[in-house]
Amino acid sequence: MSTQPSRATPIGPRDGWGTVWLCRPGLPGDPCTSDLTTTVLARNGSTRVERAVAAKDPPIDCFYVYPTVSGQQTINANRAIGLRERLVAAAQASRFSQVCRVYAPIYRQITLTALAHPARITRANALVAYDGVQAAFRDYLAHYNRGRGIVFIGHSQGAAILIHLLRREIDGNPTLRHRLVSGLLLGGNLTVPKGRDVGGEFAHIPACGSSSQTGCVVAYSSFTRKPPPNSQFGRTTSDAGVRLLAPPRDSRLLRILCVNPASPAGGTALLDPYLPALALAFLSHGQAPSVRTPWVSFPGEYEARCVSSGDATWLQVTRTGGKTHQPPLTDLRDAALGLHVLDVNIALGNLVRLVRHESAAYRSRSSSP
Repeated sequence: MSTQPSRATPIGPRDGWGTVWLCRPGLPGDPCTSDLTTTVLARNGSTRVERAVAAKDPPIDCFYVYPTVSGQQTINANRAIGLRERLVAAAQASRFSQVCRVYAPIYRQITLTALAHPARITRANALVAYDGVQAAFRDYLAHYNRGRGIVFIGHSQGAAILIHLLRREIDGNPTLRHRLVSGLLLGGNLTVPKGRDVGGEFAHIPACGSSSQTGCVVAYSSFTRKPPPNSQFGRTTSDAGVRLLAPPRDSRLLRILCVNPASPAGGTALLDPYLPALALAFLSHGQAPSVRTPWVSFPGEYEARCVSSGDATWLQVTRTGGKTHQPPLTDLRDAALGLHVLDVNIALGNLVRLVRHESAAYRSRSSSP
């Protein structure tokens, strides 16, 4: 199967240094600055409209790498900007525009077609995907960053690529590590040594332990029950599909990192889900209320805590008790995948709030003598 794009397939417009940007400040039709108006659905069935807009001059940047969405028939996608890329960027990254300038490159990711036949994927294919993100990040640093703090955001394949990028470009570089506000590395099977919050993938970058800590990472895979033995996520024996970038390690000495986005210090806390209205209607098979806003939120419907058992560690998502009028999202997922499709959106309000707090802490730290 070819890894090369067809010459007839249009490639998105490049900047002056060769990067095709899906999201970038000032880009026409940027999906990462789309309409954020939300219908908030209370547990008692009442509704209200919440309005939010992209910040005009946020103090930090976000560098976002999207998950596996390409339906192209090759192993590696080309760099065309398709509907799927735009939709996932709007769904996962656009709400961060309230707190940061969002940059997201188009990259030659390993496709959904390839993941259906994993034996065909080689390390060379994984490096094609990684090298594109690395080149875009270096372009961003050289021409757009201007010394600003950075939040790295990635999900699934995007998280796995960012783990590798942080290890190679940031972890051992004190200057760039100083610019690290945080990394949100979701559904990418980030590992740490048992009993520690640093090590494993990174030598210097720890897990976040509070909403005011910076230079740290948040990682988890969400499930409603213990990941089964064949799960691609949440176990040290899991293969998320792009682990060819990671060096082999003795899984007996490691655990999957879980940081609760609603309570980085630990314990159980309420999640604040935000979903595009179209996605909610699809996931709930028409059970969701009809709304006229692009977004839907249902606070107080789910709670989460980090749980470990054997070689598995996961974010345990539980529906809160009592009468509710909301669709049962946690009943819809395949056991082996858990809530992987919802890793970002099930806690999107918490994640944006966390970045807001981290940004304030980062600015305070950076301005201290």
